[in-house]
Amino acid sequence: MKKANWLLLTLGIILFSFDTSWAQLNSQHAVGGRFGSATGFSYRYTLSDDRAVEGILSIQSNSKSRRFRMVGLYQYHKPLAENFTWFYGFGGSVGSFRYKSEVTQTTNPDGSVTTRRTDPKSELALSIDGIVGIEYNIPTTPLSVSLDVKPYFDFLQESSIRLIDPFGLTIRYKF
Repeated sequence: MKKANWLLLTLGIILFSFDTSWAQLNSQHAVGGRFGSATGFSYRYTLSDDRAVEGILSIQSNSKSRRFRMVGLYQYHKPLAENFTWFYGFGGSVGSFRYKSEVTQTTNPDGSVTTRRTDPKSELALSIDGIVGIEYNIPTTPLSVSLDVKPYFDFLQESSIRLIDPFGLTIRYKF
């Protein structure tokens, strides 16, 4: 485990030490879809050659709950190779978390069945978010494809850090 931590630290220092030698963000606006554990829309506005802000509207649903989030991220973009960049950033989100109604049936020892129904319940969702990913700008087209992981810390529902859950693939149209 200690070797893995040292490897990650060394890799992080190397990646953060790259100098921005050419422009990474070659368009002012980019809009697209984000697919993964949460599906939604993404809009990125370029502030400079290596910085951008991104807004994500996402919906995540399963059999027990539904989450709607509005995420805002401030990002730094660094070159990797021609048409490839990597990025990292931070931000936060606000939204709603809704527990769906649930019906459970249990069979009692005497053979009778007990049915319980829980009512739906909604809560405010509030979190601190981070993002790390890579992006490929497709040459001769105004499209880019990025793959990222967006860990977040929920304040209200479970007060937990989600590191593995929020993988995403984003396809953007740049203009």
